[in-house]
Amino acid sequence: MKKIPIAKLGKSHGLKGWQKIHFLTDFPEQFKPGSTFASDKSELIIEKVDLKKGLVKFKGVDTPEDAKKLTNRMLYTTEEKSREDIKLKKDEYFWFDIIGCDVYENGKKLGKVEDIERADVDYLIINTDEELIKEGYPKRFLIDFKRHVKDVDVENKKIQSQGALEILESLK
Repeated sequence: MKKIPIAKLGKSHGLKGWQKIHFLTDFPEQFKPGSTFASDKSELIIEKVDLKKGLVKFKGVDTPEDAKKLTNRMLYTTEEKSREDIKLKKDEYFWFDIIGCDVYENGKKLGKVEDIERADVDYLIINTDEELIKEGYPKRFLIDFKRHVKDVDVENKKIQSQGALEILESLK
């Protein structure tokens, strides 16, 4: 079962074991009282959370000293737990479902999504199809998810793009 990093714990806050939480997920609503997350060394159960302030308190962590022991630890979930805990809206996807998809444009296979680079814009990192590499295209390229992806078929691991071929041709 692959662990997915979804938060990093920051410094302690106050005198009762609260601490800062830095979200690495687009779905902070999964952090609620009673939720259990794997950390680097143990499982942690959320006792209280303040999403607006970015604070969390875990069961059994009742002092600043206890919280300090957790500073810089990562919190993880799994694909299965994500699917259970998070209800996606239309045209929302888990990144782990996007990675590994083949990218097509006008019936032509351009490559496969290797990873996602998160910045102000989410870029898909695409390994170019072998046939296109033989024709002199670069081994990999990036496309802007919002701008260049027009359809995603998670079940068949296919993405239809628009303008991605133009980007690839400009790099030849």
